[in-house]
Amino acid sequence: MTELRDVDPDQVERAAKEPSGQLEPVHIPGPRAGRTDLPDGRFINRELSWLDFNARVLALAEEPETPLLERAKFLAIFATNLDEFYMVRVAGLKQQIGRKSARTVDGLTIAEQLRHISARAGELMERHASCFTKDIQPALEAQGVRLACYRDLVPDDQSRLGAYFREHVFPVLTPLAVDPAHPFPYISGLSLNLAVTVKHPRQDGEQFARIKVPPNVPRYVRVEENSWLPIEELIGAHLPQLFPGMEVVDSHVFRVTRNADLEVEDDETDDLLQTMQEELARRRFGPAVRLEVGSDMDDDVLDLLMRELQVEDEDVHRLPGPLDLSALWSLYALDRPDLKDPPHVTKPHPRLQRAADEGEDIFSLLREGEDILVHHPYDSFTTSTQRFLEQAAADPNVLAIKQTLYRTSGDSPVVHALINAAEGGKQVVVLVEIKARFDESANIKWARELERAGCHVVYGLIGLKTHCKTLLVVRQEGGRLRRYCHLGTGNYNPKTARLYEDLGLLTADPQIGADLTDLFNVLTGYSRQTRYNNLLVAPRRLRQGIIERIRGEAEAASAGKPAGIRMKMNSLVDDLVIDELYRASRVGVPIDCVVRGICALRPGVADLSETIRVRSILGRFLEHSRIFHFRSTGQYLIGSADMMHRNLDRRIESLVQVQAPELREQLGGILDMALSPDILRWELDAEGAWARIATSASGARLRDYQSELTDWTLRRLTG
Repeated sequence: MTELRDVDPDQVERAAKEPSGQLEPVHIPGPRAGRTDLPDGRFINRELSWLDFNARVLALAEEPETPLLERAKFLAIFATNLDEFYMVRVAGLKQQIGRKSARTVDGLTIAEQLRHISARAGELMERHASCFTKDIQPALEAQGVRLACYRDLVPDDQSRLGAYFREHVFPVLTPLAVDPAHPFPYISGLSLNLAVTVKHPRQDGEQFARIKVPPNVPRYVRVEENSWLPIEELIGAHLPQLFPGMEVVDSHVFRVTRNADLEVEDDETDDLLQTMQEELARRRFGPAVRLEVGSDMDDDVLDLLMRELQVEDEDVHRLPGPLDLSALWSLYALDRPDLKDPPHVTKPHPRLQRAADEGEDIFSLLREGEDILVHHPYDSFTTSTQRFLEQAAADPNVLAIKQTLYRTSGDSPVVHALINAAEGGKQVVVLVEIKARFDESANIKWARELERAGCHVVYGLIGLKTHCKTLLVVRQEGGRLRRYCHLGTGNYNPKTARLYEDLGLLTADPQIGADLTDLFNVLTGYSRQTRYNNLLVAPRRLRQGIIERIRGEAEAASAGKPAGIRMKMNSLVDDLVIDELYRASRVGVPIDCVVRGICALRPGVADLSETIRVRSILGRFLEHSRIFHFRSTGQYLIGSADMMHRNLDRRIESLVQVQAPELREQLGGILDMALSPDILRWELDAEGAWARIATSASGARLRDYQSELTDWTLRRLTG
């Protein structure tokens, strides 16, 4: 698998002097993991590690002490995660079959990875279905939330649902026959379908027809107050109405997952926006990469589906339960607080709240040199980051606002604030990343609205996604201009800010303001800036900056000085960074990694990673912040970048150094708590296996990290 490569600083500097008009990713040919000073077999496969992450999500659904509807929610998250994994990662691997490609750094070929993925994913899907049918569904019924079977309904209910079917469902169904005059129909990705076998009462032979379950009707139809029927069961019970004069022999539900990864060569198009819209229209016609069927599907019908969809045995998964459990989100929406976690109420940041109470705006607070670190969802996004932007939009002294938007909410107050600022005469520059996966359509819509309001909208750099989370406000103050900044680890999305754990730095530091000015000049113009005062920016300097800091800790340890590395991130995959961590471990640097998702590093291997510990924390909030701490220098950095090839080579990412002592102490407290031995967690061993650590040596149940952090934040907020 060919990967984008990094370069040494001198090569970067030489490239920066070339007369090209755009900052481009740098390629270095050849394998990256062939260093002779480190042993083979030191990496865990990326895709299998991701499946292990989703297994940890599934374990939350299997946890009896988790409230029941929260368990259903985790089943839905598992299903959605796996859908996207197949649409993107498995689809990408399948596209490489037949191509001449080297093994990945963990030593597996593409074909070997696909075989391992099929086996592991199959195990997890069966476990997922079994968890619902044998555990969650009976437990819900015991709590008065029933998913019914049509055949078990009393006649009155069947009659009432029959009327509902005729009035609301039957008119939108279209049975499609398959015979010499009717070719096999196109099956859209992620749709639920019924494969129906029918026959003429006076003729031999059977015919096949397909019915698509309409996506614009509720998946669960209410039977009575606390009872629902899956829509596919309602359709299946009334098939004779769709095939009058024919005998319905059998019917089976199936579901197809298709390749949904967009391939847009933005250096070969004159209009990126139009090209993205065309590619989105083509996305639904991608090749099939997975076929899910019920465990009772007839072999002849399955053979027909496999042949027409052109899938192999390893792409087929027979499941003992209802397909597409992402629909459990609709059950989670039920008004049953007794079956959910207690509501989490975000609190205003105390310093921002005090300023608001005293009639002081955020600008005067930051102008006094008081940087603010907000921690969502414990600190309110609405009264911090959103208020900062809204005050800037309304302030007559603000001359310009520049912001990156990767994902935002449907009815976005962030976008509305930018539109208000532009309509108020301010210069507003917005970099909208229209290649943000699965948010492309929404971002194209926002880009159009922002342009109509008079904002300057740009779409980033050729060959790179812009993933950094940055906001720059330029304000006229007397005879000078002052710059106010926000740099974060998460999207400018007030809805996900209540569900995702993220950090944001609000500051008027002149060096950071100068850095963001330079960065936006790179993003919107032809600047070739590669070095910054207080930022590390990918793809040019971020990986190298992290590696230099790791080496600094190794040098400190070798000299007998205090040293240590702590990292909290979503994924740790980059082989160059991992190899540098291995070398630091070999000289005795203590290294602690908190990795929510994928981890390709093997901790605790003799003579390689004996001083490295890796843990994972999952809970009601999605752990999303990235924090990097280097003990010998006392540096803390936060930002948008994970240690992955795509983040370091194919994206614009940024990390900012947090300078204020009290904010460094706050970050240290977050890491201390995440790494406490008293916290419930998963730990990774040298063989690549994750173990859940739920009890102490004495048998006492360990504490939930996010609950502890909620309490710790409350104590901090109240002084």
